Amino acid sequence: MYVIGTAGHVDHGKSTLVKALTGIDPDRLPEEKEREMTVDLGFAWMTLPSGREVSIVDVPGHERFIKNMLAGVGAIDLAMLIVAADESVMPQTREHLAILDILRIRRGLVVITKVDLVDEELVELVKAEVEDTLVGTAFEGCQMVAVSAYTGEGIDELKASIDGILNDTETRRDLGRPRLPIDRCFTVSGFGTVITGTLIDGSVAVGQQMQLAPSGRQARIRGLQSHKSRLDAASPGVRLALNLSGISRDDVMRGEVLTNPGWLRPTRRFDANLRMVKGAPHALKHNEGVTFHLFTSETTGRVRLLDADRLQPGSEGWVQVLLDDPVPMVKGDFFVLRSSEDTLGGGQVADPNPRRRHRRFAPEVLEQLTVLDAGASEDVILTIADQMGPCDLRTLSQRSNFSNEEVLERIGVLVDSDDIVALGEMGVQGDAVIYSRRGWDILRNQAQVALQAYHNQYPLRRGAPPQELRSRLGVSQPVYLRAAARLSDEGAITDDNGLVRTPDHSVELSDGQQSEIAAYLATLAAEPLERGDVVKVNETVVFTTAAYEDMAGRIVDHLKANGNVTVADARTIFGTSRKYVLPLLEYLDQQRITRRVGDERVLR
Repeated sequence: MYVIGTAGHVDHGKSTLVKALTGIDPDRLPEEKEREMTVDLGFAWMTLPSGREVSIVDVPGHERFIKNMLAGVGAIDLAMLIVAADESVMPQTREHLAILDILRIRRGLVVITKVDLVDEELVELVKAEVEDTLVGTAFEGCQMVAVSAYTGEGIDELKASIDGILNDTETRRDLGRPRLPIDRCFTVSGFGTVITGTLIDGSVAVGQQMQLAPSGRQARIRGLQSHKSRLDAASPGVRLALNLSGISRDDVMRGEVLTNPGWLRPTRRFDANLRMVKGAPHALKHNEGVTFHLFTSETTGRVRLLDADRLQPGSEGWVQVLLDDPVPMVKGDFFVLRSSEDTLGGGQVADPNPRRRHRRFAPEVLEQLTVLDAGASEDVILTIADQMGPCDLRTLSQRSNFSNEEVLERIGVLVDSDDIVALGEMGVQGDAVIYSRRGWDILRNQAQVALQAYHNQYPLRRGAPPQELRSRLGVSQPVYLRAAARLSDEGAITDDNGLVRTPDHSVELSDGQQSEIAAYLATLAAEPLERGDVVKVNETVVFTTAAYEDMAGRIVDHLKANGNVTVADARTIFGTSRKYVLPLLEYLDQQRITRRVGDERVLR
């Protein structure tokens, strides 16, 4: 199914035309009917001569309601630019056209309305002026149809033209991640909360658990309707009304997106290529405040120019937009920027969640953004993997806005060319961890440097505990396990009975060190309670094994004979100080030989 949107100046007959096409009056609000002026979105539908059913979104034309117009045209497949024959091109005609061009609505036609009010010669003059206005836009050279909603002239021709254009219009992709930007929310008696919107990606079904972004609230789909017909499930490109359970009307706002739980991360910062409209009232300055529109959402923010000090009308450049409120978006979404009164420009999201605030005029940043925006799919995957460090299939799919299958195909090509290192099992259900070759070489070097530093600090230890290396690398346990296995296979590190070391590390004692150890052990054997032992009972006290076993045995014998032992008793038994007796007793507690009860110990 496809969605058609109207556009054009106020009072040029958009709503009247929709009613003539569909038999449905899209003006639903009392004030709209009273004033005969559309102030918010209206909706209708019709069946074309081919039998194809389409939805129509009617938008307001008055300049005061541009934000409502923007909420309606972000998800359309075809636009009808309405121009009245008795007025020709007007200010909102140009602004709406600029918005459609920014949003890259590639399918469209111009409808010249109210032809019953003028003669044929004037209609031709209007067509000529419209043709001049369309030059340089996505609508240049598009079809024009002259109609009268009152007499019915041209209505059948218009329906046939729409049918023909839609024959060559691709249906929306299903990436398995449903998104429905909400344009209305209301309560129906006996049913509860109902929302409406256009499903722009993925499929939904009755009973499915969903989540609102950015609020995070969850709800279940209780019922689905399209054009007042009940559905069990729906595919991308359909206008829907959804009855939600588990959420109240007051919990939902226009601008939120209904989607699967857990994946759509709202952002306050994104990167994009910004195109200024030719008719913008002024150049855009660095860090200028703007109003941001994406699908049905609206917020304010500031624009950081990354490759210019100013963007002149009609020019384009790389920007990082900082938003005042979080907005859910994905790579490839189109947005519009406005001042308080005028449309300034817009563009396409290149990176919806950049990790950092970019330096301005940095060649490497601009190169990465160029690849993300227009590079081949392998280059996009490689750039994301390079930016993100270790990432999984889900992350690559979401940030590239490619399907899981396409990402897997591209990863296979990149692994074969040695541009990507994949750790673990590939496949949609796999657990593979992905590194770019550059990222993997950096990790490999970090591991070797970290281990060498550990060996330098502790030269008499065989190796480092695995958790020590993981901590120094700053990766999660699942990533570490896969990375360590690969590093070991490559010969970068060695597993030595549960410890990790560099392949060339070994514990070697000099003759002097060997003599010191022999003397130390001899001293420990002779004076165990003065110097400690090789059984470490705390950070400062150790005993030789023989001394420890002798003392532990004497404590156990005392307990068997007396039932309990105190620190004072132990001092008497061994003729030594509390400094050595207390750590010994605490160690016996840790070994579960004794148990402390108040100031005494008893056998466990």
